Amino acid sequence: MIIIKIIYVLTMVIVALIGYAIIQLKLIGLNIKDFWTFIEANQILDKLYNFSIRYDSLTSQEQLIFMKEAEKVFTAFDKVPSQIWEEEYRKYQRVLEVYRSIKMVRWASA
Repeated sequence: MIIIKIIYVLTMVIVALIGYAIIQLKLIGLNIKDFWTFIEANQILDKLYNFSIRYDSLTSQEQLIFMKEAEKVFTAFDKVPSQIWEEEYRKYQRVLEVYRSIKMVRWASA
């Protein structure tokens, strides 16, 4: 009987914490979907950052994929206030620089 009470209390605490997090997101003007997209884009940003380090050795196909994924990340990051992702700013800047560089090279060759 006591185990059921403990499980019930823990469940209520978890539901309360999730509710509190949702309220906090709403207060700063974010939708839950936008925040979830931001979390996924943050994971993609880490991968793109690793690619941006070895930018010179990317093939044309890899550059195209890099650009498409980077655009997704930029869109997701634009929907979120910059205070939330300021820790990732260095990675974001590096990916943006490589994106611009690839775009300029592709534009010049076209």
